[in-house]
Amino acid sequence: MGNNKPGEHMGLEWIFDVLRDLKSFAAANDMPALAHKAEEALATAKAEIEARDDKPADRRPGPEQLH
Repeated sequence: MGNNKPGEHMGLEWIFDVLRDLKSFAAANDMPALAHKAEEALATAKAEIEARDDKPADRRPGPEQLH
């Protein structure tokens, strides 16, 4: 994807794992609204990471800009 450094995108894979686990937990514990929000969050994370990957590395926000 885009201009990311080798292995950089893989460093973000954990967020997808967490959100998938949350969705599964919510679905298994009769929390359909939470499962739906986790699904929305997965889509949002995918879109934002793809958009981020399309930006040159020097134009990406740093950690201090994410708060």
